[in-house]
Amino acid sequence: MPQPRVKLVVTGDDFGYCPKRNQGIVDCFQSGGISNVSLLVNASSAVEATQLAKRHRIPIGLHANLSEGLPVCKGLKRDSTLLNKQGFFHGKMGFRKALKSGHLSMAEVEQELRAQVRLFGELMGHMPCHMDGHQHVHVLPEVREVFAQVLSDCGISYTRVPVEHGLHTCPWLSPVLRDFYTQVEKDALESIPVFRRHGIRGMTQPIVINLDLPWPDVYLGLTTMGENMSIPNLRRAFIHALDGERSPPGGVNRIRTPAAHTVVTAELMVHPGYPSQPHEGGCGEGPDDFSQSDDRQHELTTLKDPSLLAFYVQERVQLCAFRHL
Repeated sequence: MPQPRVKLVVTGDDFGYCPKRNQGIVDCFQSGGISNVSLLVNASSAVEATQLAKRHRIPIGLHANLSEGLPVCKGLKRDSTLLNKQGFFHGKMGFRKALKSGHLSMAEVEQELRAQVRLFGELMGHMPCHMDGHQHVHVLPEVREVFAQVLSDCGISYTRVPVEHGLHTCPWLSPVLRDFYTQVEKDALESIPVFRRHGIRGMTQPIVINLDLPWPDVYLGLTTMGENMSIPNLRRAFIHALDGERSPPGGVNRIRTPAAHTVVTAELMVHPGYPSQPHEGGCGEGPDDFSQSDDRQHELTTLKDPSLLAFYVQERVQLCAFRHL
């Protein structure tokens, strides 16, 4: 392949969630659809996932989880502020509600994050090169300060800053989803100075590619999750992110980078897999609706599509892992 114009990390999230998710992610990696995975260490099939990663040499990082299932820190008691009355995390929206009300202990957040990093090291035999947050909890107020400190202390270089150019003009997002992503984006933008202060590199594009930075940063994936993933939608996401402008009428077929010599680095967040069975998987409470739906397999099929892989070749998009940046 000629000199790439884009180095793209395609990260398959939720590795370890269940056997079917694991198999789908491995199939996608072997087909060239993803180049990196993010592990849920508190998930039911995390041990199997790490064995698969070693066997197939899949680059792997940590998907830190504070919102779904059971904690891994043995020091957390049943009355921990991170847990509900059933002993599970509060959930995606429950965690945010508890944080907003001031009921979460940041000391316990730090305990759990450090415990998950340690467990990742025990399972894989090395520290993660990158670490992000399940359901984007790592960019939330207060949490981001603790998260950045843990990354810095553990020598983890990369995280995810979910700011996607083109989000606000995306025509297919529902109002509820758009509102949630808009809040995620706001939290992510406010996280950037925190991560930079701790020397963490975030894959993000707050406005357009900034050539004054030592690395040009782009994030993709909010507008192309589940049923919203398609070849045209992925093309649109690339164009909006890399051009920083709306596609003209009739669409745009080619990526244009700011300068011929510039190599853009980007991350595309994806969730491939095969649907979970009702009785298997999850992080302690069983699989959620998204996991049991056909959306995961739809993403898997799209990411493996020969026309998407041909698009990467045509536009000199080189798939790689965080450790290759």
